[in-house]
Amino acid sequence: MKPFTEEDVEFYIQNKVEQRHHLVSKTVDEVQKIIQQLTAEISYRDTRFQAISNSGVHNENFRVLAPSHFLITVPLRGLTGYREHQVRHWRYYTVHGAKLLSPVRDPEELQQWLEVEQFSKSLQQWHETEVNIEGDLVPAKILAIFRELMEKSITSCNLSSKVSILESFSSVVRVAVETPDSQVEVELVPTVEIPTCWPERARWPRCFKRWPSQEKVQCIKSFGFNLLARSNYHWQLGFSRAERMLIEGLDEDGGCRMKCFRVIRQMKEDVWCTGNKPILTTYHLQMVLFWTCEKYPRTKDWRCFQEGFLRMVKKLHKCVSQHFLKHYFVRGTNLLKYANTSDLDLVAGKLAIFLENPVLCLD
Repeated sequence: MKPFTEEDVEFYIQNKVEQRHHLVSKTVDEVQKIIQQLTAEISYRDTRFQAISNSGVHNENFRVLAPSHFLITVPLRGLTGYREHQVRHWRYYTVHGAKLLSPVRDPEELQQWLEVEQFSKSLQQWHETEVNIEGDLVPAKILAIFRELMEKSITSCNLSSKVSILESFSSVVRVAVETPDSQVEVELVPTVEIPTCWPERARWPRCFKRWPSQEKVQCIKSFGFNLLARSNYHWQLGFSRAERMLIEGLDEDGGCRMKCFRVIRQMKEDVWCTGNKPILTTYHLQMVLFWTCEKYPRTKDWRCFQEGFLRMVKKLHKCVSQHFLKHYFVRGTNLLKYANTSDLDLVAGKLAIFLENPVLCLD
């Protein structure tokens, strides 16, 4: 017996998926206008921070993690001509510059140190002690400056009724933005954009893989990567441009990959993992999509929606059950490493129930 009919799928897409797209697009536009205004003011006060553009839901600085949870990267100016640094040395300082007896821990797979000397051209401001310790650009220091600028800009832009800075256990800058329909949490991340090279830590693609094509791989790598200030000492590797390129033209062979992805995202938000800050985000689902596309590279694998959809749900269930989801470009990274295991087990249970009786939530 078929789990659901084509009519069920089309009804679900029109009444659930399209409605979500309309609401999220509207929210993105509203949030983007406010953040664009704030970052323009911040950039006026400190030219090292660049204002974000105002280009809708496809803005490459914008990541919708959930309908009311966004991540926005704020480009940093004055750092160009990046090169990888090979020499390893220990750091013996706190984020405030005090000396330590034992070294700071090494970065994880998806992280790295960043020295100002890794750039052939850099503004003098990046050499100042307010952001630099022993030649390292320290994310916590940059985030502290950005937070202070954000506080001043909220006041000077008369946005105190719409934007408030949220308390955080780390250096990360999070704000709550009031829109006519809801409150949205936004994480703002100062980011060094490196469009000139591909990081050595991202050993991709793996040998003998048929997806994506070699031409696509070369194109994707030519867009480079980002370094995001999301922790105290280490910079996090980001691949927003590469991920966007992977998704563009994903179904040019007439397949249903993105259709499967959109329905899974909707089911995740409505049934399997609900809430304003879910343990599984759209980003996790995107990784599942990439891994499934790589495992099933042929056009015929994506002709039937039901088969493709259930294949992706099974992959998601396996990852959540094992508490292990590899990053697509840096495969040594487990994106669920710090997730609450009890919450993951609850989601795994809901996915198992769905797989026993695959029915779309049509109400």
